[in-house]
Amino acid sequence: MALINAPRGTRDILPGESWKWAYIVKTASQTMRDFGFSEIHLPIFEHTELFSRGVGETTDIVEKEMYTFNDRGGRSITLRPEATAGVMRAALENNLCVQGASAKLWNWGPMFRHERPQKGRYRQFYQIDAECLGIAGPRADVEVITLSIELFRRLGLKNLEVVINSVGCEKCRPVYRQKLIDYFSAHKDKLCETCLTRLDRNPLRILDCKQEECGKIADGAPDIFDSLCDECREHFAEVRAGLERLGFTYTLNKRLVRGLDYYTKTAYEILSGDLGAQNAVAGGGRYDNLASAIGGSKVPGVGFACGVDRVMLVMEEQGCSFGKAPSIEVYAAALDDASRGAVQVLTYELRKNNIAAESDTVGKSFKAQMKAAGVCKFACIIGPDELANNVVAVKNLDDGSQEKISREEVVSYLKAKL
Repeated sequence: MALINAPRGTRDILPGESWKWAYIVKTASQTMRDFGFSEIHLPIFEHTELFSRGVGETTDIVEKEMYTFNDRGGRSITLRPEATAGVMRAALENNLCVQGASAKLWNWGPMFRHERPQKGRYRQFYQIDAECLGIAGPRADVEVITLSIELFRRLGLKNLEVVINSVGCEKCRPVYRQKLIDYFSAHKDKLCETCLTRLDRNPLRILDCKQEECGKIADGAPDIFDSLCDECREHFAEVRAGLERLGFTYTLNKRLVRGLDYYTKTAYEILSGDLGAQNAVAGGGRYDNLASAIGGSKVPGVGFACGVDRVMLVMEEQGCSFGKAPSIEVYAAALDDASRGAVQVLTYELRKNNIAAESDTVGKSFKAQMKAAGVCKFACIIGPDELANNVVAVKNLDDGSQEKISREEVVSYLKAKL
């Protein structure tokens, strides 16, 4: 019988790298706390309508990439492809933004999209997500952008570029949309098949096409800044001024539109020069219409998400530090069978005092135990003499020195040494 393997596009995060993931999430948690964001945990699956209405029926995610199924009650359920719609749903459902209140929320966990697997991109992937809800002003946009920049600074990432754009709002986007339809219609014979389907339904997405010929055509497309209403133009100017006030450099890119329908006004990405064509490590922006799209009252929002898989790739490529790898510090060894009970008690006592400790559980010989202890800093040895005199022989495995320590003092002794 053949071994059952993991599904294509998924992978196991093994002990050799799981501690690196923990470092990234821990750094994110501290950064979020410093910026006033509180952690929220969301369901991994939601009603399909949340994404079809919130993310947009003409997006690639909803049309081609979602994992959707009917549950036993006949309800259409989807494994979450992104977190923003779920965060907004949770905020509305739990009245986190009533009567003008705001909420700053973050989460992390697995997302699911049926894409072609490639380096740094999986069908089950992990994202860190932050959302600032209930604040319509541009300072919230600046705070979210600087939050993502600060996270990457703390992780040690280099060679990053901040790219920003405005995608307008429901008042001015229809004007720009028609300009794009008129422009791209004159180039229909050169557009790829995907862009032809987008022409009437979602022409802004043509600006984001990665096909070379479509990209050349998109470079000559009308500039959105000529179509922005006064409100969007002023909002974007304030975002730029806020970034400049804080000393951040950025690049304007009129082709940056993001892939989801809920974005309004600010859109941004952080790009890495070490990832090749798929070079975005974070992306986000403002989405003031999302709450009403999913049936709630109007709640403005702005946020970002970053892929942990991609952040890992960049950090490893750039030689960033992941902190100290976890390791066992003390190995407790028994000289004979009669001492194994005392070793078990000592091991648990060390662990209760936050000392990473290990001991034999399968009946190894003393020689085999000491071989296993080779990766540790200290070995605590208990045998007949140690039991009789209520001491522990503590051996420094770096220099080979050894001394007898009172059983009552061995924990404090090791804490001082470690």
